[in-house]
Amino acid sequence: MPTQSARSLVGRHDEIGRLGALITAAERGQGGALVVRGEPGIGKSALLDHVEHAAAGKVQIIRASGSEFEGELPFAALHQLCLPVLARVDELSTSYRDALRIAFGLADGAPEVFRVGLAALELLATAARERPLLCLIDDAHWLDTASAKALTFLARRIAAEPIAMVFAARDQEVVPGFDELPGLTIEGLKDAHARALLAEEKTRTLDERVRERILAEARGNPLALIELPKAGGFALPTPSPVVSRIEWSFQTRLADLPTDARLLLILASVEPTGDASLLWTAAKLLDIDLPAASRDSAASGLVEFDARVRFCHPLARSAVYRAAEPAQRHAAHRALAEATDPVTAPDRRAWHRAQATAGPDEDVATELESSASRAQARGGAGAAAAFLERAAALSLDPDKRTDRTLAAARATLDTGAADAAADLLSSIDTGSLDDLRQVSVDLLRGKIALVSGADGADSGPDLILRAARRLAEHDPARSRGYFVAAVEMAMAVSRITGVMDRVLDAARTAPPAAEQPDLLDGLILLRTKGHREGVPVLKRVLTGKGADWTHAPGLTTVLAGELWDFDLHAAVVDWLVRTGRNTGSPITIRLGLSQVAIAAVLTGDFGKAIAAIAEEEAIADAAGDVPQMYPRVYLAAMRGRRREAREEFTDAKSRGTGQLFTNVQWATAVLCNGTGDYRDALQAATKATEAGDLFVSGFALPELVEAAVRCGEKAVATSALASLIERTEPAGTSTASGIAAGVTALVTDAEDDHREAIERLADSPLAPHRARAHLRYGEWLRREGRRRDAREHLHIAHEQLSEMGMEAFAERAANELRATGEVARRRTEHTYDHLTMQEMHIARQVAAGATSKEVAANLYLSPRTIDAHLRNVFRKLGVTSRRQLKDLPDLA
Repeated sequence: MPTQSARSLVGRHDEIGRLGALITAAERGQGGALVVRGEPGIGKSALLDHVEHAAAGKVQIIRASGSEFEGELPFAALHQLCLPVLARVDELSTSYRDALRIAFGLADGAPEVFRVGLAALELLATAARERPLLCLIDDAHWLDTASAKALTFLARRIAAEPIAMVFAARDQEVVPGFDELPGLTIEGLKDAHARALLAEEKTRTLDERVRERILAEARGNPLALIELPKAGGFALPTPSPVVSRIEWSFQTRLADLPTDARLLLILASVEPTGDASLLWTAAKLLDIDLPAASRDSAASGLVEFDARVRFCHPLARSAVYRAAEPAQRHAAHRALAEATDPVTAPDRRAWHRAQATAGPDEDVATELESSASRAQARGGAGAAAAFLERAAALSLDPDKRTDRTLAAARATLDTGAADAAADLLSSIDTGSLDDLRQVSVDLLRGKIALVSGADGADSGPDLILRAARRLAEHDPARSRGYFVAAVEMAMAVSRITGVMDRVLDAARTAPPAAEQPDLLDGLILLRTKGHREGVPVLKRVLTGKGADWTHAPGLTTVLAGELWDFDLHAAVVDWLVRTGRNTGSPITIRLGLSQVAIAAVLTGDFGKAIAAIAEEEAIADAAGDVPQMYPRVYLAAMRGRRREAREEFTDAKSRGTGQLFTNVQWATAVLCNGTGDYRDALQAATKATEAGDLFVSGFALPELVEAAVRCGEKAVATSALASLIERTEPAGTSTASGIAAGVTALVTDAEDDHREAIERLADSPLAPHRARAHLRYGEWLRREGRRRDAREHLHIAHEQLSEMGMEAFAERAANELRATGEVARRRTEHTYDHLTMQEMHIARQVAAGATSKEVAANLYLSPRTIDAHLRNVFRKLGVTSRRQLKDLPDLA
């Protein structure tokens, strides 16, 4: 089949050089990826063909392509790419081997997309050990969703592997993740190059005016320059886009063919895999004269019949498909359905049957539901949504149509397409639904609203409340669970709207609990009666005999802070991390790691916090999501580096609202109290506490008291102290009473309160508060003229704050020491001062005895990449072996 790569690729010198450099780097072991973009016909496929020809013999080459008609099949393109090296799958670890087999439908299970991506990386890296590997992925804008995620994941992680990846995609199509990869945009040929290419075409002798019109309107598009002369010149009645003109050229050639040849081409356009044996079988079912039809079709230049059936260009396939009459398409799909093996390819068979059906057909709809279940089990939410949406369209029974539409909306939302999910829900006639189906609609709309950021009566929590009320009579226990879910969701949205207040007010109408009290009762009491009545109930529910908080672990981590109970918090976090690792749930493990980091910051173990943040960010990156900002904000505030902290705060404010915004205010107050900017601390702490949010208000109140005292705002300090005592007394923990005593001392100016704070915080896990209690007492003693006594506590404070890495507060302690005539020792050097967060995590894991493979699995990187990071770690820390890492501080 003639391609532009058979020519000299006129005018593409720079592009060829860029691709050549990518391959040369891979040959040196430095992998990379490149997304070649451009309009249809601009020469993307020709560039890939040229690269394949030029690199032949130097590297291994494997190809795959997206298909306009195969986007409903999960991991179809990834399977294409891996198929030539799949024989090496047995060389992989069991988990990676199983991940690929599940993804490719060879075993049962539910794969994680990023686990599949890492398994594919290991497979390709294994193949690349013999010789560097070049992966060419054409028509990437048509990749199925699962393949697109896995391949972009893979492309971001090949820097340390001898692998080059080149994607070709249309410049107007959005492929999630592609914007993060290096890109190369292919422009139209310059006039001289366009004329040279057109001159190479010997198909017709063109009139000079026609030639000039072709040159003008092709705008340097190589395919237009090649194809339009074959259509007999350029004489369309009205101007149209280049794509339409090229398709018109292909359709002109199609129209000149005999009936059987046209029907064979239509059949080939409908069958996306290019399976020649399947095509011949289906053609026989349509009584096509195969020898003549295949000869005439091939002679048109539109298609090539070989081991695989391949159109000369994706636009040729589209042109043929669009030119077919509906009856012809239905017949083609019907023949392919009959020719497809229901055992080895049940989903393709179901899809062809669905496309061959014009009206309702329950048998086909049921088959599509089965395909959707298989797709979901293989991680193909997009495929499941497509199957279910078509199943709903073919459903005659209204209830089944509604149920399938709801299922399609859920699957669509799972892909992140909230607007498309909302469109599906809007097609449901809600006026005729029973209560249980209406509950399903409300729940889905609530989740869509949360993703979309809707507010007011259509906010996520309010819609969940509506579902809870509908269920009150039918299923009281489930109804109360939805009220709790609404509270949990309300924490994630802006407090300015009063969502939390509305949710908790509405929760008072919930049906009574079967066994009093439960979590909802405790939350309502906290809202209506305050901490003195609410906290004891919450303590019994969350820590008493038979306590079960696993249905709301996220909410429980917040309530543990409200109860000042860090044993409870540690238990929940441990459960989240273990459950997340055991189930492979990215949401659960990310929540757990985020809470590990927060707890580590609050207890002063910044090295552990940095490692947990790095792992959470790695999983977020693998899942194509934004990492959690809370831990970074907390860490920046406690470390006390003003510029770095302000950058983190600005970033967090740009990304979130509600709880995140409030937490940034608390963090700002901590930072400013450390740096001595008490007026700014007062302003930030006031904002952090004014809404009374769970957890963050309690932790912000001590900052408000200190800032108010330093600013001479005695009334503000007294009021904030009263609020803090109302929260801490019912909790009854040493941490709560110690923190309360410490800030009470600021207001009362009483030495006994300072001493009580130090005594009670001695057993608290919150080491930063213990160190700050010594700092405040030392400051008080110095002001009282008791310099010798002050030095003792200021030395303790400075040493502890320095050891933790709380630089702003440590500097405050150093200044106080200087005021007593003492000189503070130099700041403690920390391992994490020299390493990136990712390097810190790797170093800690290796110091604990983990292998490169084990660390790679946690961070979703390749072992070679881990080894490359380790070399940087060794260089920065001045060590030469893994064993030496065990002796370094912050790596225990």
